[in-house]
Amino acid sequence: MAEQHTPRSLIVTLYGAYGRETAGPLAVAELIRLLGALGVDAPSVRSSVSRLKRRGLLVAERTASGAAGYALSADARQLLDDGDERIYGHPVPRPSDGWVIAVFSVPEAERHKRHLLRSRLARLGFGTAAPGVWIAPARFAEETRHTLCRLQLDPYVDLFRGEHLGFAPTAEAVGRWWDLAAIAKQHEEFLDTHEPVLRSWESRSDTPPEEAYRDYLLALDSWRRLPYADPGLPRELLPDDWPGGRSAGVFAGLHKRLRDAGAEFMTTAA
Repeated sequence: MAEQHTPRSLIVTLYGAYGRETAGPLAVAELIRLLGALGVDAPSVRSSVSRLKRRGLLVAERTASGAAGYALSADARQLLDDGDERIYGHPVPRPSDGWVIAVFSVPEAERHKRHLLRSRLARLGFGTAAPGVWIAPARFAEETRHTLCRLQLDPYVDLFRGEHLGFAPTAEAVGRWWDLAAIAKQHEEFLDTHEPVLRSWESRSDTPPEEAYRDYLLALDSWRRLPYADPGLPRELLPDDWPGGRSAGVFAGLHKRLRDAGAEFMTTAA
């Protein structure tokens, strides 16, 4: 199945990759040009920017030249900063690192927040240990705290650090806490699409900036979801044929090969 890259997601990916390095907001005309290189038309850019503004991720600001533009909100910067370690980091997790455990209780009168909590914890990579009890590697504790506070969900949640003491072996337990088959499928889909792209670039001696920008942004837009679906469990707790290391290697290769050339395209497109 062909990958789906929504305009809204591509805009977030663009700001995450390059937007924090600019001296000021990105002009609307510049956004249209940059997203146009990814196949997004101008009306889609404008409507997606408006949605991101309503969600509080972008704020309207004038550029130094007085043109209409958009900058990241403080919340959006925190969100992207929190994501950097997941997206670009290469941790070597160990079973001894421990876990962060989220236990929540939502009054029936506010049950809509129960669904929001579940969906947000799932998007942070938490697995379900029991009803109302969610678990993730301990290194995600601060990011979880930031996210729940930003969404004003922290009054309903208690966070704990801990270790798994049994009774089932931990490798068996994680198979209940997470849908490992579904996560592996996402890695395989990423590899099917982007491993040939990396191999193609490795066979070339040139790196045209616009091509590098396009291939890098599309790969990043696909990859940045995976470290949230996959919590990065210790290798000892995963199936022998786990594809996560391979897909991480493909993204790392594309990042090393293409990111700086993509930045050059950003400069020339401005």
